[in-house]
Amino acid sequence: MAKPWATPGIDLHLEPTGPGVRRGLTDALREAVRSGRLAPGTRLPSSRALATDLGIARNTVADAYADLVAEGWLTARQGSGTRVAMGAAMGAAEGVAMGAAEEAAMGAARGAPPAPTRQWGSANAAPADAAPPRRQRHRPAYDLRTGTPDLAAFPRAEWLKAARRAFTAAPNDALGYGDPRGRVELRTALAGYLARSRGVRTDPDRIVVVAGFVHGLKVLGAVLRARGVGTVAVESYGLKAHEDQLRTAGLRTSPLPFDELGTDPSYLTDEGAVLLTPAHQFPMGVPLHRDRRAVVLDWARRTGGLVLEDDYDGEFRYDRQPVGALQGLDPDHVVYLGTASKSLAPGLRLAWMVLPPDLAEAAASAKGGIDTCGVLDQLTLAEFITSGAHDRHVRAARLRYRRRRDALVDAVATEAPDIHVTGIAAGLHAVLTLPAGTEQSVVQAANWQGLAVHGLSFFRHESAAAEQLDALVVGYGTPPDHAWAGALGALCGVLP
Repeated sequence: MAKPWATPGIDLHLEPTGPGVRRGLTDALREAVRSGRLAPGTRLPSSRALATDLGIARNTVADAYADLVAEGWLTARQGSGTRVAMGAAMGAAEGVAMGAAEEAAMGAARGAPPAPTRQWGSANAAPADAAPPRRQRHRPAYDLRTGTPDLAAFPRAEWLKAARRAFTAAPNDALGYGDPRGRVELRTALAGYLARSRGVRTDPDRIVVVAGFVHGLKVLGAVLRARGVGTVAVESYGLKAHEDQLRTAGLRTSPLPFDELGTDPSYLTDEGAVLLTPAHQFPMGVPLHRDRRAVVLDWARRTGGLVLEDDYDGEFRYDRQPVGALQGLDPDHVVYLGTASKSLAPGLRLAWMVLPPDLAEAAASAKGGIDTCGVLDQLTLAEFITSGAHDRHVRAARLRYRRRRDALVDAVATEAPDIHVTGIAAGLHAVLTLPAGTEQSVVQAANWQGLAVHGLSFFRHESAAAEQLDALVVGYGTPPDHAWAGALGALCGVLP
């Protein structure tokens, strides 16, 4: 009879039970991982050692290991042995409660991991600028979700220098309650920078500084409601956090169709406003076709509607010329929204709205009677831009992210040649198309290998009529440089 214990380098207590030895051992190992007794990363004994200690055939142990590797509970690599997969443990050890029905389902599926909980991320922040905090059972080994740049690359030394210069030169009244539009130094710097880099037509009086993109949507929601707007058209694929914010403001959302030319604005009627990512559709990654840019502006002029232009990653273009801001074509009908969340860090909580002349005062009033954004960070960003440090940082970041993107494309082409990588000419993410019907299983496998990544369906509007596509949306901004190779390896390891 097999002994109910083994001590091959670790104190491993196992009690194989069930209709067969292999099945009993598999169930016992799975339970040890699921309950947290075997922590992620723990190296298991060799099949020979465990077979000797349990008094069973080595092939039985090897088969049990293979079953659990296939299910995602274990990983096996030559030279590294068999280990508990990162993120495989769940249950009381992580404080996760599981209902009886879920327990039964897991037992019936022989331990198949549940689908990952949806976590709200943001194109502008997301997990970031526009998203509630992420809640996970464990910290992922690699994070390939969209929305956050490489925070390890934040230019701390240059930022501190700019902060010292800005604060030393700041007038005393800068420490007061301030203009609700934001510090004039920052609005002036932004007016020049946006005109130069994005083709935006504005002046400082038409800029309102806000604490992130979602804060800007909150302000605009109040403005739109005051104008009598009841519905805002949105893209079929986008961020739920943005849709939720519009609904919180009392506005309905209506999705527009999407195809190879981008979002189709010809379906716009009397919505009153439309939220678009025209330079780099999020998350599909295509620019709005020039004919459709004309269509949406014609709609705005004809109906008095307002275009909300989300330029969330306008700094990062690789294989094509930058697509100029839609606002530059019609400043009277477009609200341009930008953010420091991608170029610098979402934790700065700095974004801006460039508004038509007749809306700037209304937006400032909706924001409140005082400035709600930190003065020191506003002054520092103004100095950072005007000194040229921002341009230097963006150029360096653009090169770094392009190298990551190229490595992603090359790795997928080598390891999973049937997977197509799209939406890569700009931004900090790519779309990996998957075989039909495989998205959820791939996301699930990634989650249980400690790899955080979203499927395309995560971003699909619940009422969208667009064809259901299976794909991964892979953010390559978040991992620090030293972790990028490992993140790529983990990603390729779960691709079909």
